[in-house]
Amino acid sequence: MFQAILIVLQVVLAVVGIYQFGLSLFGLYKKKSKVHYEPQKSFAVLVAAHNEEKVVGALMENLKHLNYPKELYDVFVICDNCTDRTAEIVRSHGMNACVRSNPNLRGKGYAIEWMLKELWKMPRQYDAIVMFDADNLAHPDFLNEMNNDLCSGARVIQGYIDTKNPEDSWITAAYGISYWYCNRLWQLSRHNLGMANFLGGTGMCFETNLLKEMGWGATSLVEDLEFTMRCVDRGVYPVFNYDAKLFDEKPLTFKASARQRLRWMQGHFTVARRYFFPLLWKSIKERNLVKLDMALYGVNVYIVLLTFLLTAVIWVDQSLLSGPHLDTLYGYMPLWISFVAIAANVFIFLAAMILEKVKSKKVYAYLILFPIYLISWWPITFYAFFTQNNKHWSHTQHTRVVRLEEVQSKQG
Repeated sequence: MFQAILIVLQVVLAVVGIYQFGLSLFGLYKKKSKVHYEPQKSFAVLVAAHNEEKVVGALMENLKHLNYPKELYDVFVICDNCTDRTAEIVRSHGMNACVRSNPNLRGKGYAIEWMLKELWKMPRQYDAIVMFDADNLAHPDFLNEMNNDLCSGARVIQGYIDTKNPEDSWITAAYGISYWYCNRLWQLSRHNLGMANFLGGTGMCFETNLLKEMGWGATSLVEDLEFTMRCVDRGVYPVFNYDAKLFDEKPLTFKASARQRLRWMQGHFTVARRYFFPLLWKSIKERNLVKLDMALYGVNVYIVLLTFLLTAVIWVDQSLLSGPHLDTLYGYMPLWISFVAIAANVFIFLAAMILEKVKSKKVYAYLILFPIYLISWWPITFYAFFTQNNKHWSHTQHTRVVRLEEVQSKQG
């Protein structure tokens, strides 16, 4: 019986893997035709910040110089439970510092929900809301790209999240490789197929009327995924704008990275429990591939956990136990198939880097350590499963001040 369950689970994982690989192939090309509109949409740019005095100034400078009419956007920095000079620095740049003090409801999701309620009370109402993190830098044409999509009928838009410090350490390089892969072969592929894209926590744009209709309501540790699920559930499909780039600072050390990814996985378990089965049922009832795809994306955290557990069981059986061994799926297939599967996984990340025109020799050299980063997701996810009820927001410290000119010069 156990043998049969083991094979069935491996088949399920193989099918999901083949599906994801097949879907990624649609990101190999980029559509060239695009409609451009004159600037007409007004934006409230929200920046969530908690003790970000080291980096928020660089973002304020960056946002001052966007290639968009200054009268069509205002910047509001949510100084959430700050104990440093974040608010003072924001005001010195002529931006709006909105101070929030609520030690009981901490975290980005709660801060955004509070800020939106404050916005709705203001005399001026905006066509759309854009959200950044305090350590970000936006491409000068970011708002132009959001304007184009809004004028084309999009209601929720995700920009291209790039890494502003991929050469700082092997961990930041690993983040960079992962994001290039996700942007090109997960996000762009779904965009090319007209499917729903997933939000990434920053570089997001929302039609104001939609937010007023739905409310924010995303206060889990992964508010971006939670809001994505709510949108797709009601038939609103987020779109991806490949040309709307922003640059995000990544943690320098493995310890800081593990802490951040643990928070992500804890939040993913919460969202998967809440939305997977309702979305799966709707996808079957409505025969809707888009909702099925998003349900699979939402439950991906369980797929990672199951992959880890199956790998551990098979490794222990094959390496440490004597006597008859457990059957594996590859045992029923020619040996060359396992090598093809491994080669495909290596190729897909390298292909993403080549497609995204990554030029850094240092980052390519760090590819040697990239498997360590990938494998480390397994124990992190395993631990997150047993601590998923932890709602404590783990703040990532940002100390690396980078200007947009430096990022662009390194990209060539």
